[in-house]
Amino acid sequence: MYRIFVVEDDGVIAGVVRRHLESWGYEVACAGDFRDVLGEFVAFEPELVVLDISLPFFNGYHWCQEIRRVSKVPILFLTSAADNVNVVMAMQMGGDDLLAKPFDLQVLSAKVQAMLRRAYDFGPAASLIRCGEAVLNLSDGSLSVGGKRVELTKNELKLLQLLLEHKGQTVTRDAMMTALWESDSFVDENTLSVNVNRLRRKLEAAGLSDFIRTRKGEGYLIPDGGTQ
Repeated sequence: MYRIFVVEDDGVIAGVVRRHLESWGYEVACAGDFRDVLGEFVAFEPELVVLDISLPFFNGYHWCQEIRRVSKVPILFLTSAADNVNVVMAMQMGGDDLLAKPFDLQVLSAKVQAMLRRAYDFGPAASLIRCGEAVLNLSDGSLSVGGKRVELTKNELKLLQLLLEHKGQTVTRDAMMTALWESDSFVDENTLSVNVNRLRRKLEAAGLSDFIRTRKGEGYLIPDGGTQ
């Protein structure tokens, strides 16, 4: 279980982030003393830090520099001002990524997973994800449907994994584009649609018609039982 330290002075935001990350199986602690963020960091020994830039007493840049004196732990900055100056400053101070407020919680968890994967060779605890007759093998990137093997591209694997991990829930287009971006491919709205349609055709050819549902204006969804 990975430990995540959330440094956010807005109690509502900190609570929402903590509960969301805990639902993904992470152990989460929120900063309580904003005069001694480094002390709490050292005591908790987290594997990742979610750090707001605007904080009482000392800002996030200060605490990022203090943490960097003792640790190379990944740091994800949160900011309400995601202009170029703040982005450059965050990276120069030692941050690894930045997320602008207000943010989608699915995008947050996608970024956290990617940062942990890069830092610690992170991978899901389970190598197989099952939904009805479909079984996704994360180790070799293949999909099995009733004994028939379906080969997936890297992007198709990422999209299907994200949808299956959130089956029964609508996954936003922003979260899906973030998943594709983490594969080092820049995507826009049209490119996402092309990838989803390509994946749908492969699923339909394997007998999984209407496996991925569209939620107009929201995103995409795989029902709990797959096809219904």
